[in-house]
Amino acid sequence: MHIFLRIMLSLLALCASALIATAQAPTADTIRLEVGAAQVDGRVFSPHRARVIVRLGAPDGPIVADWINELSVGDSSGRAVHRWVTRGTQRPVNGASSTWEIRQTFDAHTQAPLGYQRTGSGGADVRLVINGINVTGHRKLAVQSASENVRITLDKPGFVASASDLVPLAMTLRPGMVITAPMWSPNVASTETVIFTVVGQEPRVVEGRTWNAWRVEERRARDRVLTATWFLVQESPYMVAGEVVQPDGQIRYMTEVAVP
Repeated sequence: MHIFLRIMLSLLALCASALIATAQAPTADTIRLEVGAAQVDGRVFSPHRARVIVRLGAPDGPIVADWINELSVGDSSGRAVHRWVTRGTQRPVNGASSTWEIRQTFDAHTQAPLGYQRTGSGGADVRLVINGINVTGHRKLAVQSASENVRITLDKPGFVASASDLVPLAMTLRPGMVITAPMWSPNVASTETVIFTVVGQEPRVVEGRTWNAWRVEERRARDRVLTATWFLVQESPYMVAGEVVQPDGQIRYMTEVAVP
């Protein structure tokens, strides 16, 4: 009798372990994106302007950056493109302020990056052309640095990491949805996979207005570390709030509102 009970308990333990493993495994409806995937359609974005304010450490912490995003829709040799212009100011807690401007061009439909330019009051001047996995151009990082030619072959095409929130925004979201996507930063030579988890919709107050926003969590695939939480809506300014985790563990709290 005791042997029979031990066998039954062992079988129950094995079944429980199998159920736990199944629950932790990627779900069948996980969407594994590549650049050009049919599920991404950036044509949902309309031309608009929006102001972003970034606070450090708390939602009411010191302002450490602010910028204006402006999206225009254009044409490049018969190809519909989105042109983003971002002009901002960095305001370190202990340090001098600096200004910068970023110009990015994306395929309007797929959100594939096509061009990237960054200039700054500190002397930075980066100009890149992206054609699939091929990145060419030049890069100058500061007043003292020399300009260098850039010629990179990526492992695969990637979405731009600094605009990662555009990827879920360009999709039809639903609670519990899991999305993986390759991301690329202009200062690195390879892509990194991130995981977006759509938690659901929740009220979010931004500068006096309450939005019913999608809460989307972003994690690195390699270690599952949470890197950002986005609060997204389907009209301008699209990303109404964000919480971005810094390397030192502090959080940058972002709010965004439409402006004329």
